[in-house]
Amino acid sequence: MSELEIPNLPSVRGKLTPNRALSDLTWLRVGGAADYLFQPADIEDLQHFLAEVPADLTVFPMGVGSNLIIRDGGLRAVVIRLGRGFNTISIEGDLVTVGAAVLDAHVARKAADAGLDLTFLRTIPGSIGGAVRMNAGCYGSYIADHFVSAQVVARDGTLHEISADDLQFQYRQTTLPEGAVLVSATLRANTGAPEALHARMEAQLIKRDETQPTKERSAGSTFRNPAGFSSTGRADDLQDLKAWKVIDGAGMRGAHVGGAQMSEKHSNFMINTGGATAADLETLGEDVRKKVYANSGIELEWEIMRVGEPLLEQQD
Repeated sequence: MSELEIPNLPSVRGKLTPNRALSDLTWLRVGGAADYLFQPADIEDLQHFLAEVPADLTVFPMGVGSNLIIRDGGLRAVVIRLGRGFNTISIEGDLVTVGAAVLDAHVARKAADAGLDLTFLRTIPGSIGGAVRMNAGCYGSYIADHFVSAQVVARDGTLHEISADDLQFQYRQTTLPEGAVLVSATLRANTGAPEALHARMEAQLIKRDETQPTKERSAGSTFRNPAGFSSTGRADDLQDLKAWKVIDGAGMRGAHVGGAQMSEKHSNFMINTGGATAADLETLGEDVRKKVYANSGIELEWEIMRVGEPLLEQQD
């Protein structure tokens, strides 16, 4: 799409970039360009932009790209990526209100400093906006367990406060309206001693580094657990219906396509070993799904979001 195809783009106080490559904005470092990348200065700038652009223009809110594959042909859309104007944290009593661009790990640390327990967020990659949208969780806790409300800017530029009922939280999914941009969330947390909370998070980080390929280019868990819940981290947590277990059962640990590989360290982590394309990663994921289904009858569901178009030569 050229600028001529979208006349009268509104003036903005943030940054609006045409034909912006997105690979450097994703953790897997793959993907083509977006027609436009908009980085709003603040909520009012975002509202103005969405209210003024044509209603049929596709809008894609993007977090920090931690759980995302953008296909090699890029995105025929305006990608909206929140930054400095959306990174505030305020704490009042047991409530933590967070801008959507704040990293999950930072929220966990700041809450712990205040004696509030959001420690489950410490090892979750990404930002709070994505965490709410995906109902992120680990160690048996989820965003839904702590969620009070959120502010979203709708596709028409209007600002709304939404509740848990509006989002209809499920395992790794919500019903955020198409084109809506989540700009902040308020979470409720139990209290705890700051020293104990920080110690728990340090133990979680050590365990994560021992079991996950944290030094590799990955996007976190590739597939949702068939069991329909996150790991609790407890010794009695059954593993039979965890994604890594059924991937191992299908003999796909270490499987690779081009520069894409299912990690030897954790078989539900897909990594870019260097030079992988988005097509390599997606093809490998589909190969894993087919092998798991053939071996166990279980149909794995992608946890990584895949968006955009393949290159024309990949379609031929």
